[in-house]
Amino acid sequence: MASPAPDAPAAGGTPVNPYAAAGVDTAAGDLAVELMKSAVRKTHGPEVLGGVGGFAGLFDASALRSYDKPLLATSTDGVGTKVAIAQAIDKHDTIGLDLVGMVVDDIVVVGAKPLFMTDYIACGKVFPQRIADIVRGIAAGCHETGTALVGGETAEHPGLLGVNDYDVAGAATGVVEGDAVLGADRVRDGDVILALASSGLHSNGYSLVRHIVAGAGIQYGDRAADLGVNGTTWGEALLEPTRLYTQPLLRLIDQSNGAVHALSHVTGGGIAANLARVLPQDVWVEVDRSTWSPPPVFRVLADLGDLDLESTEGTWNLGIGFLAVVAADQAEAAASALIGEGIATWQVGVVHSGTRPAGEFEQGAKGVDGGAVRLVGAYAETNGAK
Repeated sequence: MASPAPDAPAAGGTPVNPYAAAGVDTAAGDLAVELMKSAVRKTHGPEVLGGVGGFAGLFDASALRSYDKPLLATSTDGVGTKVAIAQAIDKHDTIGLDLVGMVVDDIVVVGAKPLFMTDYIACGKVFPQRIADIVRGIAAGCHETGTALVGGETAEHPGLLGVNDYDVAGAATGVVEGDAVLGADRVRDGDVILALASSGLHSNGYSLVRHIVAGAGIQYGDRAADLGVNGTTWGEALLEPTRLYTQPLLRLIDQSNGAVHALSHVTGGGIAANLARVLPQDVWVEVDRSTWSPPPVFRVLADLGDLDLESTEGTWNLGIGFLAVVAADQAEAAASALIGEGIATWQVGVVHSGTRPAGEFEQGAKGVDGGAVRLVGAYAETNGAK
């Protein structure tokens, strides 16, 4: 006897959708797209063609003809296990901001202006409102950074991911003039290192955070008055969104007449390793811990985990989200400009060439043979820089 066609009515006349029976709800995916459309469209300028829902996003690159040598910059990333906290407290409207911070803010490191971004969400089951909340957050971050959100994908993976599990990733592309690329070749002896304050943990080190919280018997719904960031519960406080630096830094670059020589995004690996990546091999920097006090969220977590702050320096940003290497005679003006943008900024070190002091330094990272960096001194008890 022949088997019925895949969509033939089952006994009783009800059509059978084998994909739905396998756990994939395409109708829910379509509804999610409808819910997110308006937020995504707000990121579109005249350069975006075709709107939402195409197989590929189209971006008019005619403006690149005004560049003498346009170089495309690209970055891709996710937000790590921070999503586990969003899932635990069913709050999904800020994870998208974190994603933009992790992806687009990497592009500005080379001095590039972001053009467009795409996102990818993998989940065990599509809950339309949840997916729409995530994408609205991405769209809000794209709008703030001047990036067009031109496309994305939501993939339902039943059996591979739990019903309430999801992960997010994204990729972005930007452009920079060929002779304006920031990096190690511009860094000079005597340059000043400026620290730009983070908004909190950003999106790195959450495996350690979750381990500490679980070990202390804390529930994400517990009150968290001591963490010093937004949110009345531990879960809300730990979801404090990543600060977005793209537009303030691009304005600083444009206004500084070449005074900004290199930038470093302090993400996985911590302060020393990420700064070392953007320095030439023949220089060294000592970052002075006494110039700032790590915010309460770091101190509370370290105390709960029976850790000293120094042991977390390769995991958390400890209050510094970005580092700028600038010409010494323009450092004060650069710091004032960033402070005027609402970002606490202060000097943490100076670039030196020649023989470096004895002791251990971070020497490059992520496959980059860069400069040598270490943190010295003791952290301040109160942060005068902020």
